[in-house]
Amino acid sequence: MSIETERAYRRHLLQGLGWVCVALGAIGIVLPVMPTTVFLLAALWAFARSSPRLHTWLIENQYFGPYIADWERDRIIPLRAKVIAVTMMTASGLWLALGTNAPLIVVFGVISILIGVASYVVTRPSQPSI
Repeated sequence: MSIETERAYRRHLLQGLGWVCVALGAIGIVLPVMPTTVFLLAALWAFARSSPRLHTWLIENQYFGPYIADWERDRIIPLRAKVIAVTMMTASGLWLALGTNAPLIVVFGVISILIGVASYVVTRPSQPSI
């Protein structure tokens, strides 16, 4: 396989991944239990490596752009998004611990991951630095 063929194959794979992530992010907009921003950031990553046109489309999209533009430009997570994210993670952890019969090791594992993710989210800046 030539280098050009490999590059084309990789580009198409990344674009396909990007579109799958856009679709999952769109589902997340209407379903409160499905994350949106994570999938849109993954799509942004895939498009940035495969298609400048699709990358620009995603950033400038009236529906998807606002979810990810702040992150790409300034690496910030707005305070409102932090509150929503941590609230949803807390609710998910509580539901898993109190509302299911999940094994204790699963509960501790998932809650540990949620605490790690929440810590990361909370420690990101909420506004661009001057």
